[in-house]
Amino acid sequence: MVEFKVVVNDTKNGKSHQVDVGGHHANSLIGKKIGDEVDGIFISLPGYKLEITGGTDKDGFSMRKDLPGMVRRRLLLSKSKGFNAKEKGKRTKKSVRGNTINQDIVQINMKVKKHSSKSIDDLLKTQEKKEEPKEEKTSKTEEKPEEKKEEPKKEDEKKDEEENKEKEDK
Repeated sequence: MVEFKVVVNDTKNGKSHQVDVGGHHANSLIGKKIGDEVDGIFISLPGYKLEITGGTDKDGFSMRKDLPGMVRRRLLLSKSKGFNAKEKGKRTKKSVRGNTINQDIVQINMKVKKHSSKSIDDLLKTQEKKEEPKEEKTSKTEEKPEEKKEEPKKEDEKKDEEENKEKEDK
């Protein structure tokens, strides 16, 4: 299965939020291009409209809007995305990724085009709360056997301490 880290830039308050997207929601993003509008339901933000602004692949190469397709190419770049020339007029060949999302993309950058009545913070917190109880249940079941083993030891230690105090008092 494909999994993406989606960075959502909230244009109202200037904050960015990172959301992990997997499963069928991630599969629905494959084939989308930079500049496409996406419904926020795919990123657990119902009511929001988001625009894809870029991303990076598994090796860290950035996506470019003007390069069609899903492939990685080596382009002769001057000062632009993917290369920042230190000298005036300098050009060099750099690897960049095409503008279409595929399985090799790891991070997708998006910005909010249409806001919902609920804030992104609230929606993401409710999503985290739904996921936490599942993790807690698994951790509690693992801790219970250990606690049972430790409890008798603690009781034995308490008995020994009480006996030692009684001997000291006598």
